[in-house]
Amino acid sequence: MPVPKTEFDDVRSFDLYEPEDVLDDDMLYTIPELARLLQGLPVDAELSDFNESVFIDWAIPWMIYNQDDLVFAEPDDDEVVGLYGLAET
Repeated sequence: MPVPKTEFDDVRSFDLYEPEDVLDDDMLYTIPELARLLQGLPVDAELSDFNESVFIDWAIPWMIYNQDDLVFAEPDDDEVVGLYGLAET
């Protein structure tokens, strides 16, 4: 059900980070790590399953939107789907 904005003291603008503002040029990250970075958290921050899921839901569209600025590699570890980082500019 929609909620009136007036019920909240803190309604903020919706800002998305540029990839180079979040990612290290020389590193590749998993999607959960990217999701944490986009929230201003360390890549190894402990999150509940719910929070991690929500953060990942935000990270994937961000990755698609910024696809021209990103690269990926397939890791040797079968437990990791992919690693993502900045494209060389």
